[in-house]
Amino acid sequence: MIPIDFTGKVALVTGVGDNKSFAWYIGKALQAAGAKVVLACHPRVLDIVSNLLRTTSDPEDVEARKLPDGSDFAPVRLLRCDVSYDTMADVKLDEMPDAQRRHYAKYTEDYSVSGMVEAVGKEFGGFDILIHSVAFGREVTKPLIDTSRKGYQEAMGISAYSLVSLTRAAAPYMANRPGGASIVGLTYVAGERVIPHYGGGMATCKAALQIDAKQLAWFVGDRNIRVNLISAGPYASRAARAINKDFDKLIEHAATYSPLRRPIEPEEVADATLYLCSPLARAVTGQILYVDCGYNIMGT
Repeated sequence: MIPIDFTGKVALVTGVGDNKSFAWYIGKALQAAGAKVVLACHPRVLDIVSNLLRTTSDPEDVEARKLPDGSDFAPVRLLRCDVSYDTMADVKLDEMPDAQRRHYAKYTEDYSVSGMVEAVGKEFGGFDILIHSVAFGREVTKPLIDTSRKGYQEAMGISAYSLVSLTRAAAPYMANRPGGASIVGLTYVAGERVIPHYGGGMATCKAALQIDAKQLAWFVGDRNIRVNLISAGPYASRAARAINKDFDKLIEHAATYSPLRRPIEPEEVADATLYLCSPLARAVTGQILYVDCGYNIMGT
């Protein structure tokens, strides 16, 4: 067996909001493989994630922290990051709605992309792995034809451009690491095919994310940084259920018509991420790896 050992590696995982997400499972898998894991969470959910990492009141939450060896998922650092802002100069508190302004006025740290990345880079002397698991569309429940220009642009900035912003900020801290460095993002087949309930411009965001990842692979490849995406099959995360109350029907359809005739598990996405971040994939960059039980090859 060829082991995957990330001992001595530092992994920055963005976009964790709860303990059901792909990002959570990816973070656990990276730690299980020996990496030091830093979580970057949206400012308003960091306290939720922090509680999930230590609560003992809910057996499901306790179980969700467990690694294969019985130890707990224990990131070495939790940081706030709102990928809407490249620097703190972009934050305009006086332009925010009252409720949002009250929250953001409480944060004293630099929660911009560049500030968060710099904090990680300086504390650990660089890092080896960056996971982009960020997506948000305020109007995702609306079909594209009813999506506003403002909602569309917001979704694109957060869900697609954030990969560009994070890669730009991270590249100096990931350049020429021993064994190379790896950036992995998450996409969905809606970036290539019509998924009627994936609205608010989010499908367009995934299409943009896919070509951006390929372009970024070129721009950072000379620093031995690889950029790849995983296109995961439908999975009933909390975010997915918020998009479509009938999401289980989509999972059932994919399970019925996928070559493997079953739904995916989040651990399978995490395992594929380990591969892409490992030396086993040292010549793989600019690619989309489908982890969907083969659903993407079907015509139905």
